[in-house]
Amino acid sequence: MPNIKSAIKRTKTSEKRRQQRMAQKSAMRTSIKKFLTAVDKQDKENASVLLREAKRKLDKGVTKGLLHKNTAARQKSRLEQKYNTLNG
Repeated sequence: MPNIKSAIKRTKTSEKRRQQRMAQKSAMRTSIKKFLTAVDKQDKENASVLLREAKRKLDKGVTKGLLHKNTAARQKSRLEQKYNTLNG
């Protein structure tokens, strides 16, 4: 445990940021999993809404610094491909 006041504050703020990042990343992963389960169930209407939400979460992850932009683009492309298999 740090003794210096600024170091104590730094550990507090870094822990707070870590918790926020974990929550954002978890929400992102959850939205992707919801979309994938909708695709597995062949639910076209629900899948389109969930795809939009998952893509939004990925884009938000890029702006927040959770993901690299190319990683998000690759994941969005793969989700889009899975959605296109539903439509034939």
